[in-house]
Amino acid sequence: MLILNFFKTNKIVQNTFSKWMIICLAVGILSGTVAAFFFTTLNWVTIFRMTHPKILYCIPIGGLLIGVLYHYKGKDIVKGNNLLLEEYDKPKKKIPLKMVPFIYIGTLITHLFGGSAGREGTAVQMGGAIADQFSDLFNLTENERRTILLLGISAGFAAVFGTPLAGALFALEITFHSAFSKKSLVLSFIVAYIAAYTVSFWNVSHTHYRIPTYFTWNIINFVWLALVSILFGLVALLFAHATHFWNLFFSKTIAFPPYRPMIGGVLLVIIIVCTNTQSYEGLGIQQIQGAFYTPADPFAFLIKIGLTSLTLGAGFKGGEVTPLFFIGATLGSALAVFVPLPISLLTAVGFVAVFAGATHTPIACAVMGLELFGFDAFFYVLVSCSIAYFASGTKGIYSAQILNGPKIKMYKKFKTIVLDFL
Repeated sequence: MLILNFFKTNKIVQNTFSKWMIICLAVGILSGTVAAFFFTTLNWVTIFRMTHPKILYCIPIGGLLIGVLYHYKGKDIVKGNNLLLEEYDKPKKKIPLKMVPFIYIGTLITHLFGGSAGREGTAVQMGGAIADQFSDLFNLTENERRTILLLGISAGFAAVFGTPLAGALFALEITFHSAFSKKSLVLSFIVAYIAAYTVSFWNVSHTHYRIPTYFTWNIINFVWLALVSILFGLVALLFAHATHFWNLFFSKTIAFPPYRPMIGGVLLVIIIVCTNTQSYEGLGIQQIQGAFYTPADPFAFLIKIGLTSLTLGAGFKGGEVTPLFFIGATLGSALAVFVPLPISLLTAVGFVAVFAGATHTPIACAVMGLELFGFDAFFYVLVSCSIAYFASGTKGIYSAQILNGPKIKMYKKFKTIVLDFL
């Protein structure tokens, strides 16, 4: 209580500039530190799973544990990233701090037993929950609380991928059509860099991707790039629909929530064992890296869509972004057999373009391409992300995301034309 009164009454702390610098430092350092610890422990459980492959048979038990944990103690945080977006749009009550340990434990269980999931959702939720704890501490207004939630998203994303520019832009872009604040523009970049460098301070490294070759720009290559980008957008749409389908399927057919991930786990065991697809468990980083050099299995992206949508739709925890990287990278790599463009470039643009389509954040994804693959690749990924964004429809992986802008207007106009024609 003394600490709370100090922050609410101290003039230096309450000064606008000082207040937000303190908040950015606190949120960035805490989010980066928690993310670094998460990465380390996630690596441990991944190594354990890979050296003990039969642990896959225990995934129904892991699913039941996650289901019980969230059903009895975490009903108010089960929405995850969607809860952050809902609170940003219409602030009601503070995000409970328990979201941090719950999503952390749930994600480790998912990866330990072989679920096909990502990790960015975990980092973003931890960052958002940590950031929102400062709302009372600094006596923030409703609009200021929106800003601090955005800072948590920015810090979490930047920390998980080591891409501060993309992290800041992702937070701004995903909330842009809700209640955008100009104040957030600069603060989002500040907190993203603090979070990213905090992870580096703890000597935790991020996955590195590099494009070994590029191609000469001409109209023919542009046409091929546009065509594959449309396909990337359609695949992003397929992934979004698949995830929502499984979520709706389990919620409608299984009344008791803890049984949903348990039965989903049974299905995962059956599918993985029968199809011999153990390599699709977890993040799939090795497959992503290999896709830059060797054409991927033409069905790899479909298998990953199926397993990840089932994993997340059943109620396991983690994230969608790294699986989207996997889907886009392996699809682009497989297309190199038919498309006369370098395999490394197709893999790179697929890597970010499918993500752009699924999250409706083309600018952030293009900048991520810049940070991951270098400046020479930026123009190509910008074109591909933009086309995939428009081709991916109006359904994304975050149901609470507010969508607007030129794409939505274009689809509304198209719908009107079709209805008038019919």
